[in-house]
Amino acid sequence: QVFEACDEDNKGYLSREDFKVAVVMLFGYKPSKVEVDLVMSSVSPENSGILFEKFLNVMSAKKSAQLHSHETREIFTAFDVQDRGFLTFEDFKKTFNSVSPKLSERIIVEAFREVDQDSDGHISFKEFESAMKYGQDEVSPLYFA
Repeated sequence: QVFEACDEDNKGYLSREDFKVAVVMLFGYKPSKVEVDLVMSSVSPENSGILFEKFLNVMSAKKSAQLHSHETREIFTAFDVQDRGFLTFEDFKKTFNSVSPKLSERIIVEAFREVDQDSDGHISFKEFESAMKYGQDEVSPLYFA
């Protein structure tokens, strides 16, 4: 529906401007020039814009990345029971003990040290998010190309 709404002249593709409007409609923000350039650079020369299938792939990937980020925030919030915006070792240990009571404290300590990248004794959301993404194919703007 968004593709059709943004393809005003029924060209069968979205121009650069059409694509920007579609992103605003679906995600509520105006995409950066870099993001638009990456997507438009993947358009084959014989097409004047983004075809429906490509549009669908790009938007599905963006939605998936958005959901993953939201889930990561929810998990972090569950760990951060005192709502401080960071996790202490005690927060980390309590959560692990409730999920896996037989896990040794040594493993919990090692996991905490691994996630606490700057070794300040606290795990920030950024550190937590980085640990959650570790080992996954990160969804970066290059993914859309």
